[in-house]
Amino acid sequence: MHKLNFYFIDDFDKDHIKNLPRNIAIIYRNYNQKHNEQNILSIKKFCIATRKKFYLANNIHLAKKLRLDGAYIPSFNKDLIITRYKTKNFTLLGSAHNIKEINKKIKQKVDYLFISPIFKITKKKDFLGIVKFNILSQKFNRNIVALGGINKDNLKMINNMKDYSFASISYIKNIKK
Repeated sequence: MHKLNFYFIDDFDKDHIKNLPRNIAIIYRNYNQKHNEQNILSIKKFCIATRKKFYLANNIHLAKKLRLDGAYIPSFNKDLIITRYKTKNFTLLGSAHNIKEINKKIKQKVDYLFISPIFKITKKKDFLGIVKFNILSQKFNRNIVALGGINKDNLKMINNMKDYSFASISYIKNIKK
């Protein structure tokens, strides 16, 4: 089985998504506007046709209602009521930046833990690096996803470590169409 990697999108560009490898799942996370169910259903239909997993960010109830593959719980979502949504064939993804947030995601029973930022990004002055990333990932004994500052060069480092997946916005967005 191939590793599942993740691509965060704010808008739906089907021409770009259709050319991505099948092992790249889509996470729709448009925090700037109210969720449009018809738009989400269009993305879902497209993902089914292209055999890609599809997740909705920070709205588990809507993801369940629309029968998506799962939901992404950002690090700022500390709600523990999330555990009642955990059902068969529904995957929870969650992000964390430190031990405290990792413990919260464990309590939320996420299936995939996104640890970030692993590499330098423009939004933050601090980043984990490979060693700290490995130390934090040992706290969570399931699917680990590297997030933050992923590019063509440092992706090789991630691929050489254990069986880690990666998530990206700009790196995948810049893959040739």
